[in-house]
Amino acid sequence: MHLYRICSSRYATDLSGSGAALYGGRWNKKGQFVLYCGESKEIALLETIVHVPPQIAPDLSLITLEIPDQSCLEMGIEQLPANWRNYPAPIVLAELGAEWYRDGQYLALKVPSCIIDTAWNYILNCSHPDFTQVQIISTELFPYDQRLQRK
Repeated sequence: MHLYRICSSRYATDLSGSGAALYGGRWNKKGQFVLYCGESKEIALLETIVHVPPQIAPDLSLITLEIPDQSCLEMGIEQLPANWRNYPAPIVLAELGAEWYRDGQYLALKVPSCIIDTAWNYILNCSHPDFTQVQIISTELFPYDQRLQRK
């Protein structure tokens, strides 16, 4: 399965998950080494726009990853609290992600995007034994359209 990430070019080949471990996120707690990816380039872009400061936008790369298909836990909307799309994220989401991370059964956690709830994001557990099978298929500079800039 192919997944997509858009991030600062200087971190394009860094698959350590150290950024998420340092700060935590919607689906992980601090200290948990994970990568956030999108099922498509489009959702990866939307997720980047809402998280990346405008001054970083011109220096982005698109990374295409390949992961094993069989090691994924899906968490559908019906399993989430009513306020799951709120910002800042409800703490219960990081707790659900932390439980998945600690359990260690699955490489990936498939979750709905808060931006478009019919699109999917994937959180990859960088500490999972199958993470060694995650491969970078391509890395390319991402031509950021300035019209996407926040006003």
